[in-house]
Amino acid sequence: MAKLMHGAVPTIVDAIGRTPIVKLNSVVGDLESEIYVKVEYMNPAGSMKDRVGLNIIRDAEERGMLGPGGTIIEATSGNTGAGLAMVAAIRGYKCIFVMPDKMSQEKIDALRAYGAKVVICPTAVEPSDPRSYYSVARRLVEETPGAFYANQYHNPANPEAHYLSTAPEIWEQTQGEFDVFVSGMGTGGTLSGCGRYFKEKNPDIQLVGVDPVGSLYYEYVKTGRLTKAFSYYVEGIGEDFLPSTMNLDILDDVVQVDDRECFIMTRELVRREGIFCGGSCGAAVMGAIKYARSLSEPKRILVLLPDNAQKYLSKVFNDDWMRSNGFLEEIADEGTVAHILKGKPHKLITINASATIREAVATLKQHGISQLPVIDDKGRHCGIVAEIDLLNFLIEHEGALDTPVHELTESDYATVTPNTRITLLKRIFNDAKLVLVTENDQLRGLLTKIDLIDYLTRDAAPGSKHPSPPPGAAAPAAKAAPAKSAKPTTPEGEQ
Repeated sequence: MAKLMHGAVPTIVDAIGRTPIVKLNSVVGDLESEIYVKVEYMNPAGSMKDRVGLNIIRDAEERGMLGPGGTIIEATSGNTGAGLAMVAAIRGYKCIFVMPDKMSQEKIDALRAYGAKVVICPTAVEPSDPRSYYSVARRLVEETPGAFYANQYHNPANPEAHYLSTAPEIWEQTQGEFDVFVSGMGTGGTLSGCGRYFKEKNPDIQLVGVDPVGSLYYEYVKTGRLTKAFSYYVEGIGEDFLPSTMNLDILDDVVQVDDRECFIMTRELVRREGIFCGGSCGAAVMGAIKYARSLSEPKRILVLLPDNAQKYLSKVFNDDWMRSNGFLEEIADEGTVAHILKGKPHKLITINASATIREAVATLKQHGISQLPVIDDKGRHCGIVAEIDLLNFLIEHEGALDTPVHELTESDYATVTPNTRITLLKRIFNDAKLVLVTENDQLRGLLTKIDLIDYLTRDAAPGSKHPSPPPGAAAPAAKAAPAKSAKPTTPEGEQ
């Protein structure tokens, strides 16, 4: 065989990695901290999942789980599928990918371009539903001879890819000269793999996850409670269950972002920094900026950008799609959650987790309310207790009035911040019975549907002048057209 030409690589797979790290300048404003981004969309198939696809296939081959003529099957939002398909094209495997119908057409077309078969499943179903893309993928594995299930949500080769590839590459590039590593939270591969490596090198490096409003990670990390996930639009991050590939024990903090700020930041990264990245990249950078604002001293923050903008041209970069979903412009006459809190006549009533059921009942009766947020000694919320839960408990446990109330706390709520837009809050109430408002880990308020209805029917409701933002609330940046009705989608992630 002739010697390989100087500067060339044997196959496209050998071009995976060696992506650049770039300093952000324009979008960070006056932050004292420096924010750098690892531009993973410069991998051959367009995302960091090239590393994962290669390692999953390599591991399967070594274990004898994938052989000549085999078929790779995976549930994917697109990026892992592309990484697997690229490697499969070189090694002669067939691919079947199962995707939820919220994914962009560009992602679907890209997988088919590799010769893969793509099966589309409904998004708005539970993971255990036989129609879900998780369930369909498992069924196809059982029905397909010689099939290998890549199973990125539970395959240790996923985080291992980042431990063996991404993290050592970052360490070599930076010589360890960063203080914080930030990544979106999806399958957990990036945070778990890179985080393990970085903590071994320097335990003081902070690992920060970024989670979209609607996913369950944020609430679980903050309170240890699994709340119900609800609909959101950003692709590639967030989950409605806990993948075994996510190691939350090594995580130092988590930051919450919403769809609109993810998409606006994504467009800003392209237009002001020239970084042609996708929606989950905007989420990660927005999370890093929020984290930086909470710091008491400047830090060097490194953010992983998973994929490119090419896969989202029909959505994030389409003005009509953005406007129809209420993301392109602010709805100036609706405001934020902070405006609702400002107009509520009564202060927030809470109860300590160590209080008794007797005290909880007395508090509900005294204030004429039907649910109580439960907080710990530091003011952090632990869940809620509702009158129906108290009633059911007392019927089954007569005389148990001195039982600690924390034993009855439940998780049927969503969490937002004072800066969450009313447009998003409307969608959240499609799935959540009530909403807890938190800021810097402290509970700021509780909202129900009647609070939103009351706010929207006040004099400052649509058609009148937008109220001035309360202190700490985000000021509106532009005017907006009301969002058209859009079918909400269920979270799904691949970070």
